[in-house]
Amino acid sequence: SSGINAEYGAAGQQGGIEAAVHSMNTMFHDDGTEGVLLADASNAFNVLNRQTALVNLRFLCPNLSTFATNLYRSPTNLFLSNGQIILSSEGTTQGCNIASPFYSISVRPLINSLSLSNAKTIFYADDGAAAGKLAAVKQWWDTLCLAGPGLGYFPNAKKSILLVKPQFLASAKALFSNTNIQILTEGTRYLGAPLGSDSFRDQFVSDQVTGWCRELEELSIASETEPQASFSAYCVGLSKKWLFLMRTTPCISHLFHPLEHTIRTLFLPKTITPLFSDTHRNIFSLPARNGGIGISDPTKIADDEYARSVEATAPLSELINEQNTHITSERADRATVDLSVAKHKVLTAKRAKQQAELETASAELDPRQKRLHEELCQRGASTWVTTLPLAEHGFLLNKGEFHDAMALRYDFPIEGISHTCMCGKPNSMEHCLSCPLGGYVHLRHNQIRDLTANMLSEAGCRDITIEPHLLPITGEKFKYKSANTDNQARLDVSARDVWADMDKTFLDIRVFNSRADTNIKKSLKSALASHENEKKRVYNERILEVEKASFTPIVFSTTGTMGREAERFYHRLAVLLSVKTKQSIADATRYIRQRLSFCLLKTLIVSLRGYRGKRITPFNANNVDINLLYM
Repeated sequence: SSGINAEYGAAGQQGGIEAAVHSMNTMFHDDGTEGVLLADASNAFNVLNRQTALVNLRFLCPNLSTFATNLYRSPTNLFLSNGQIILSSEGTTQGCNIASPFYSISVRPLINSLSLSNAKTIFYADDGAAAGKLAAVKQWWDTLCLAGPGLGYFPNAKKSILLVKPQFLASAKALFSNTNIQILTEGTRYLGAPLGSDSFRDQFVSDQVTGWCRELEELSIASETEPQASFSAYCVGLSKKWLFLMRTTPCISHLFHPLEHTIRTLFLPKTITPLFSDTHRNIFSLPARNGGIGISDPTKIADDEYARSVEATAPLSELINEQNTHITSERADRATVDLSVAKHKVLTAKRAKQQAELETASAELDPRQKRLHEELCQRGASTWVTTLPLAEHGFLLNKGEFHDAMALRYDFPIEGISHTCMCGKPNSMEHCLSCPLGGYVHLRHNQIRDLTANMLSEAGCRDITIEPHLLPITGEKFKYKSANTDNQARLDVSARDVWADMDKTFLDIRVFNSRADTNIKKSLKSALASHENEKKRVYNERILEVEKASFTPIVFSTTGTMGREAERFYHRLAVLLSVKTKQSIADATRYIRQRLSFCLLKTLIVSLRGYRGKRITPFNANNVDINLLYM
């Protein structure tokens, strides 16, 4: 659902689990609450009464009903490991895309019947909870046990937990004596977050942090052989564990010091480099779009993340606290708008704070490093950092390449290269990227050229030519003296159907070393524009007047930042590719940027360590009679 619905509530809403946790904490700490019951169902998703659920779905969510009926009206095949097949007539199918919303909406009749008690109710999928006076909670439990089995919801008392405030422990034991429900006073886990006293919360978080430190130590060992994979596992996997705990638990920033110590002293040195400073640590905490790598200091973000979560989910939490099982359309629409506004406000404030942190970190850099870091903040300069290491797409780096890539990104010393280049000049990162010996400067250009031609073909363009010859000059005059009038002139790529049907477009590509002295003294925007204008003065008028075609200069810096014309061209290419592949323009744009980023990055790494000595003359077998080689 894209919004909150009057019939089936907030099913499918982002942040729903966080709103449920915040609401439950509010309910538990309310003065009128004596206890909270967390109900557990036996094998809930597998024993849902499928036929009853399908009938209820026709009325509760007609939009989903037809699709769900087509999936579940007949028994589904379950494949066993021994090759046998059994039929499943109840529950949802594991791996089904609609299993969670199908189940959540199907238990709405049960939730409605529970609302007759005076206990406040929260349901997240099959996790039901009630808060209030103990008598009302007991009535809620009795209703659940009575009405649940008819819908395929079988409460499991042994795994259910009653959390009560200490002064109500005796009453709870007496009231729930005929059940097998566990009764606790300190605290328990609810939807992955701690619920209860401050001491329980602190102990819970400390135990979690200890476990994450052990996991991070194991990941650091893996970083010695697979740093790129370990870095991706941290960013998209491991770090999300404590991020959720931060967003659902208040006042815990001081408990993350052991985790930050492990990150700083073990994970970063093994994965990135042991040479980073305090300033670099602050930069690493920034998102990739701000020149960082997204490895935040957990001690600095925990309290902020909690405050953002509370603010962003406030409209959902408000609906939960209202406990209205029949939400009007007007109320649902207002909550949807409020939710969107709240999320936008939180995101805006978060990015403003990140920008302030970026400015603070940049102020500690020297002028040269500051200029390089500004380049990392440009679109396209950090694409490879946030890309998964997929070998089939060419996005995989070995350990040496990954460490070199990080050294290039943050201007760390390159280990293992000679002090003097084969050309006789002192060796440095800047020299490696500019030295023509070995042909690596041309390699950067040629790889981008060939990749662009391939992507034009994938996008369905026609008449694609690499290094096409231009028509000869027969008396035409041009405005600029620098215009190319050579009859043997060639450009890098030409293709039809780029900007308009059957119209021809010529591309000329340049990749310039943004670290070179001639470029680093300029702003990046000025450097890109200067190279674009130079290309236009040389070729634009000739292409327009003689070829009757269009010309686009494709300019990149060595960090992957594109010029304005290149941005327009690759956006157009993404539009064409999205039409051809029936993918979204955003996905097509991301894919194009990823391929360009890794293509350029790998040529830069080769420039650092590639062989620059005398070329080996290949053996020419065309001039040899191979039969004479036999005795």
